[in-house]
Amino acid sequence: MSSTKMSDKRNIQDQKRRLLAEKYELRRKLYKALSKDTDLPNDVREKHRCKLADLPRNSSFTRVMNRCVFTGRARAVYQMFRVSRIVFRDLASRGLLHGVKKASW
Repeated sequence: MSSTKMSDKRNIQDQKRRLLAEKYELRRKLYKALSKDTDLPNDVREKHRCKLADLPRNSSFTRVMNRCVFTGRARAVYQMFRVSRIVFRDLASRGLLHGVKKASW
């Protein structure tokens, strides 16, 4: 499998995780808050803990990964540009990023 197909697959999977996390965000926060509320009885808290566990795993924001849109690389990704440091340097040296220039002093 070529690297472009692999990076596309990773980016698509990450996009699906982002959509799921957004979809279940309110439910997850509600169940979490109710399961941590010490004023409620233990059986109610346990019920909400079970509901929280029944949500899809990919609906959690901790499973969302910032990935480079060009290579799919997960590490050293600049959030502002959504590219990895390697691609960033390459694009900046070619002058393709507006407002970015090589520092010299």
